[in-house]
Amino acid sequence: MDPANIFPLFVIEHLIMNSGPFFSPTPQTASGLPAGMQMGGFQAPPSQGGGYPPPQQPYQPSSMPNNVAALLCYAFGFITGILFLFLEPYNRDRNIRFHAFQSIFTFGGLFGVHFALSIMANIAVRIVGLFGLLFSLLSLMVFLIGLGLWIFLMVKAYQGEKFSLPIIGPLAEKQA
Repeated sequence: MDPANIFPLFVIEHLIMNSGPFFSPTPQTASGLPAGMQMGGFQAPPSQGGGYPPPQQPYQPSSMPNNVAALLCYAFGFITGILFLFLEPYNRDRNIRFHAFQSIFTFGGLFGVHFALSIMANIAVRIVGLFGLLFSLLSLMVFLIGLGLWIFLMVKAYQGEKFSLPIIGPLAEKQA
């Protein structure tokens, strides 16, 4: 063979053999399928091990202090309350669960009342203008009460106090 042609052939052969899954040779089983493939789907070849999944990490307490987590239960109203019920290290803590449920019940209820009053105000404005003003003022009052309650509950949670609202607190305590 001509020495000038050996180098280009070597380069082409090297590119074909090492260019990924399309050109690389795969070992085949007796059935003619590539190793790891069987009629039922993909199964790991025996040389890669298998068996049990790796062990999970043991439970570790969160790096966030409890008072910050309790404050964050109220941060975006009932949304963060629901979020903290599903976050793994926090859904085991009874105090954080209490704050999460109190946030869900308080701000979910206030959201529903405010939403209903806003709809009633829009309907009443079209029927009787002055009557719609009453519903608008009620809706504004519910919003302001909710804003004050939101700030108050976040401050109490950050201070580490477990402040229980009159009707909602016992319900949240039962759920926590």
